[in-house]
Amino acid sequence: MRHTLPIAPQFYVTAPQPCPYLAGRMERKLFTALQGEHATAMNDTLSKQGFRRSQNVLYRPSCAECSACLSARIRVADFTPRRSMRRIIQRNRDLRREATSPWATEAQFDLFRRYLDSRHADGGMADMDVFEFAAMIEETPVRSRVIEYTTPAQHGGRSLAAVCLTDVLDDGLSLVYSFFDPERARDSLGTYMILDHVALAHEAGLPFVYLGYWVPGSPKMDYKARFNALELYHQGEWRQLDTPEAFEDTTHPLSVPPIAEQVARITLPESMPASVRIPTRRRPGPAKD
Repeated sequence: MRHTLPIAPQFYVTAPQPCPYLAGRMERKLFTALQGEHATAMNDTLSKQGFRRSQNVLYRPSCAECSACLSARIRVADFTPRRSMRRIIQRNRDLRREATSPWATEAQFDLFRRYLDSRHADGGMADMDVFEFAAMIEETPVRSRVIEYTTPAQHGGRSLAAVCLTDVLDDGLSLVYSFFDPERARDSLGTYMILDHVALAHEAGLPFVYLGYWVPGSPKMDYKARFNALELYHQGEWRQLDTPEAFEDTTHPLSVPPIAEQVARITLPESMPASVRIPTRRRPGPAKD
């Protein structure tokens, strides 16, 4: 009889590259492969520790002199929409939500290209082709859904207005990537999708909605701080965001523990052995939101 020892997940560090959020800084990511029978448990467990999924990789910012990228999540039970958010919900009452399997379509890619060309023409995803887009949507070893939002079309039927790739975790919904019709920029569809995911999580009895990273001092991320009942993963625990100023120290070089210490603190699913292998690998990092 053969016995196979369990394989511990290996953690790697990307080579530094210019930070897309804070000028003059370099970013670096800690990542591990997401695969095999433990993929769902890994995604659930590491998401609670600030990791995000990109296709079959789990990653977390691990910069040498900065820890400003903080994983953010909304406590669904305590969330109350602001008056401006209620207006956004009313403004988009024409939208209809449909949750589908993670399968890429031409309509999604056309909307994705228009979104990038309008809002992120110089970003890291600007050159993505249809095959890379399909991989982003379809290469998922966990429970994922594509949430489509459609609106009545002028000549009948419905047209695609917004899309969100969403992971279903054991404690919430994680917005992996979203995009929308740039011609409806005034409708605040990005905010609307977050609000709708809060409603969806409430219906499903899930306590959190994970939003990706919030970066103090980055105008690109200011909108996430507008959501109340927001928690940030900082120094190994989730903390309430009361004032952004409370997290200004995250950009200080001394705020970052050594990489080996970061890996040693990671909690893995109980069925998996720990690993502290952390070689540097020149691998393109996944996009952050």
